[in-house]
Amino acid sequence: MSVSQGCAIPQARKAPSVDHLLDTPLPSLLAELHVELHLSSITDPGFIGALLELPDGSLVLSMPPGRPRLERDCVARAMLGRAVGVPMSELPEPYRLSDLAVL
Repeated sequence: MSVSQGCAIPQARKAPSVDHLLDTPLPSLLAELHVELHLSSITDPGFIGALLELPDGSLVLSMPPGRPRLERDCVARAMLGRAVGVPMSELPEPYRLSDLAVL
């Protein structure tokens, strides 16, 4: 399964610690990092989400509906950690984060 990510956190945002990234309730973490969560219309079983930086620097986390809560939580935290530069372990197989540049 592949996760698309094409963003970097603007310099004004301070990266949280690993503990904070993993322990903070996800809605609170999204609010702290100014990330909007949207349900994706992509239903492909291999797609589990995307984190996008918009031209104004805001971030959008798009995740498909109907996925197990634990999966969504872990994948969202992994994408956020990677985007803000928090050193974390890779997700287990079959998950994989991919960086994509949008022109």
